[in-house]
Amino acid sequence: MTRVLVARLDSAGDVLLAGPAGRAVAAGRGGRPSEVLMLCGPQGADAAGLLPHVDRVLVWAAPWIVDPAPKVTEEHLARLREMVAGAEVDEAVILTSFHQSPLPLALMLRLAGVRRISGASTDYAGSLLDVRLKPGEDFPEDQPGAERALAIARAAGFALPPGDDGRLRVREVPDASALVGEGPYVAVHPGAAVPARAWPPLHHAAAVELLTAAGHRVVVTGGPRERELTATVAGTAGLDLGGRTDLRSLAGVLAGASVVVTGNSGPAHLAAAVGAPVVSLFAPVGPAIRWAPYKVPLELLGNQNAPCRLSRARVCPVPGHPCLAGVEPEDVVAAVERLAAGVPSLGTRRQLGRGTRPTTERWFE
Repeated sequence: MTRVLVARLDSAGDVLLAGPAGRAVAAGRGGRPSEVLMLCGPQGADAAGLLPHVDRVLVWAAPWIVDPAPKVTEEHLARLREMVAGAEVDEAVILTSFHQSPLPLALMLRLAGVRRISGASTDYAGSLLDVRLKPGEDFPEDQPGAERALAIARAAGFALPPGDDGRLRVREVPDASALVGEGPYVAVHPGAAVPARAWPPLHHAAAVELLTAAGHRVVVTGGPRERELTATVAGTAGLDLGGRTDLRSLAGVLAGASVVVTGNSGPAHLAAAVGAPVVSLFAPVGPAIRWAPYKVPLELLGNQNAPCRLSRARVCPVPGHPCLAGVEPEDVVAAVERLAAGVPSLGTRRQLGRGTRPTTERWFE
C-alpha cells in the first residue's frame, strides 16, 4: 500500500471537513488502496481520531498555524522531520484554507524525504510541490471547505469511491443515553473558540427557556472550561452537560439530537458529521458558503452582511456585535421548529447559494 500523509494543521472543525478528502486518499489509485496518516495540530488531534479510514494520527504544532505559536527552534522542526521520516511516508496531500500557504510544510516534508507532494498555492511553488493547484484558476474559492479539500485530493489523483456522497462522517460513536436520558431533545452548544463567533449567553439562556416552554427537552453541552457558561445557559430548564463530554461522547450527544443549535465552530461540523440538522448562529467573519455545516438540513441565522464580514476577526471589531446580537431567542425557536418539521427556510438556501436536502439520516459508521 502507498503510505500517504494527509495534512490539515488547524482546528477540530477543519479536520472534520478534511474527512471526505481523507476517504478519497484511502480509496487509492488504480484499485490499490492507500494507508492514510493524518498530520494535524494539537487542536485537531481528537477529531482526526474520529475520521473513518485514518490509520494513524501524527500531531505537530505548526508555528505558522497554532495560536499562540510555538517558537521556531531546530528541536521543534526536527521533531516533525523525524516523525515523518520514521513513518516512511511515500507522498503527502496538504490541505489548507484559502488564506494559508502549503509551502512551509512542503519544505519541511521535502527535508523529511517525502517524494511527492500536492497542494493549492497562489505563490510559485518551485520544487516544493509536484502537483500545484492555483486557487481562483483551477478551482473557485467560494465553495464549501470539504469540496476544496476534495479538489486538492482529486488533483493528486485520489477520488471518492463509488457510492460515497462526500458527506462528513465519523467512526461509530457511543450511545449517549446515559448522559442525556430518554426521549427526544434539542442540543444547544453555546461556546465558541473565539469571542467574535459567540451569541450572547443570556440570549442562549432565553432560547433554552422558550424551547422548553414549547415542549422541547434541551441538553446544553460545553467543554471543561465552559462549565460556568453552560450552567448559565441551561438554567433550571435545560440539562447541563458542561465539562462532561470529550469529542467522541459529544458526537454521541449530537447524533441523538433532533436539532443542534450552535455557532460557526467545531461542534457545528461534528453535528454535520453525524447527520444532525443544525441551527447555525453564524458570524460572517468567515464566509458561510465555505464554513457553514455541510450537506445537512440547515438554518443560517445572523446578519451575513454585517460590517465584520470576511474580517476573520477573533474579537468583534464592531460595537454591539451586530451580526449576531440582532438574532432574537424567538428566531432560534422558530428555526428549530422549521428543522424539526423538515422544512429549512428559503432565506438560508439563498444566503448559501445552494440547497440543503431535508433528511433525518445519521452519517456515522
